[in-house]
Amino acid sequence: MTIAFSIRIPDGAAAQSAVGLVRFLQEAGHTAYWAGGCVRDLLLGKSPLDYDIATSAVPDQIEKLFPRAELTGKSFGVCRVQFEDAIFEVATFRSDLAYSDGRHPEGVRFTDAPTDAQRRDFTVNSLFYDPISERLLDFVGGRADLGEGIIRAVGDPNARFKEDHLRILRALRFAARLDFTIEPETLKAVMTDAPSLARISPERIREELVRLFMEALRPGDALRQMEATGVLAVVLPELARMRGQEQPPEFHPEGDVFTHTAVMLDRMTHRTPRLIFAVLLHDVGKPPTAEYRDGRWRFENHARVGAELAREILARLRFSNDDMDAIVHMVGNHMRFQNVSEMRRSTLRTLVGHPVFDDELELHRLDCEASHGMLDNLQFLENFRLALKSEPALPPRWITGHDLLAMGLPPGPRMGQWLKTAYEKQLEGQFSDRENLLAWLREAVES
Repeated sequence: MTIAFSIRIPDGAAAQSAVGLVRFLQEAGHTAYWAGGCVRDLLLGKSPLDYDIATSAVPDQIEKLFPRAELTGKSFGVCRVQFEDAIFEVATFRSDLAYSDGRHPEGVRFTDAPTDAQRRDFTVNSLFYDPISERLLDFVGGRADLGEGIIRAVGDPNARFKEDHLRILRALRFAARLDFTIEPETLKAVMTDAPSLARISPERIREELVRLFMEALRPGDALRQMEATGVLAVVLPELARMRGQEQPPEFHPEGDVFTHTAVMLDRMTHRTPRLIFAVLLHDVGKPPTAEYRDGRWRFENHARVGAELAREILARLRFSNDDMDAIVHMVGNHMRFQNVSEMRRSTLRTLVGHPVFDDELELHRLDCEASHGMLDNLQFLENFRLALKSEPALPPRWITGHDLLAMGLPPGPRMGQWLKTAYEKQLEGQFSDRENLLAWLREAVES
């Protein structure tokens, strides 16, 4: 791993404002440095997403300097400060008191930079940098670990994970994001302490999982490490059960259901949380439906069962209803793509016109490329959509409930069925315009 011997401060407005904020605090008589992830990223030659400031100034002093500062974390020494046109998190050097909930310390004690470094999670996240004097401050060996590509807990890894259980997932995330190796004692603690993740709120687990798979250089490898360390069995046990579930080799030469899913993740060319979780969950229904019959493995109704399991999992992780509906739809319908060449035109238009069709098509591509490699149905659908050109896949309905009411048909299931039939005939192109369709419908309803 090559790291910079000196930090080059980016020219962007955020970086320059971060320099100005440190200078302002220092000129007011306080020690102030950049801290944590921004220092790590700069040493790796990357532009930080944000700049966190660590300082000797206590919250009351920060409030005097910045009367409009947000003090929502004041008791822990954390404030949000606007300086010039940017917002920064400014935290007082501190050490944490005892942790009782695996998340928050019961209080903090304001200290100095060396002591503050000792309470942080991993050595590579515990560096400080003074952009005014251009000094790197390393109290825990973080620079050496950066150079060697190592994620190492600060001090005793079991103690760090006991303080905040979510650090277990964070260790996996930083290793996946930076392509680093987890130091042996830290990895041992990840495996030993993995069960404590069950005590973390579902929302925090979801947020960390999304970040893990969005940021990982190879998200399939991230999934493999989650499984190997026992973390997957705690946070997503339904996915852990995919390991060892055999599949017919003529369709899945890549291996079991778990391997297939990991290969799909690694082949993703663009990522969204919805698509990531659709990939993760698309075959979650295979283990509970697996049956070895007539010389091969079969998974009847695995898409339907998978959709039911996916909804349970996503609800457990507190996904929004919109995200949950979209992902469940993709999981439940992913097997339909094998029959697209036999579908009626109206069915195809309904498929292509669904709001999440682009993600469904990408899920299908990944599913094929990570298994048998046949992309005939993908090409068929792309050609069908191209043939529609500028015409919407699902155009406005020619026939509405008002038309049927005018024919004397009362509201109810029968009206709904006629509306469905009329729209299907419109999509099939059986009538050239609304008037002809309406004339046929009037005769059909009255007969």
